[in-house]
Amino acid sequence: MSRRNQATKRKLLPDAKCDSVVVSELINHIMKCGKKSTAERVVYDALAMIEQKGTKVPTDVLEQAVRNATPQLEVKSRRIGGANYQVPIEVRTDRGLSLTFRWLIKSAKARPGKSMAEKLAGELSDAAKGEGATIKKRDDTHRMAEANRAFAHYRW
Repeated sequence: MSRRNQATKRKLLPDAKCDSVVVSELINHIMKCGKKSTAERVVYDALAMIEQKGTKVPTDVLEQAVRNATPQLEVKSRRIGGANYQVPIEVRTDRGLSLTFRWLIKSAKARPGKSMAEKLAGELSDAAKGEGATIKKRDDTHRMAEANRAFAHYRW
């Protein structure tokens, strides 16, 4: 990583179908090996399944799931005087979103089901309700940060 200049953050354009930046970012996180059309198909099928199941707008369900799953605190390892401490720090907005999408995709892959679209739809609807593996991961992260609150003065 260069010490000279910080990389500029590029603006993400909203997707064509839902006109949402959150959907576009989810598509980019699901994409593997540059296969964007496959990732789009997975996300749009998942949103269609959410729309079939419930009465809510699927993009609202996605945004609610992202809001519920985004962590506020995390722990970072810090070596001080020969000992490693887990120091709780606040999560920046962009890192929080990245963690949220990573957790959503990982827990969706771990779910039982036929297609990735079904798994993703289930995980998104669970996260929007405030339950599921993604929410558990967020709670574990918060619990660990809370347990190590005594080391907060080592923050840098």
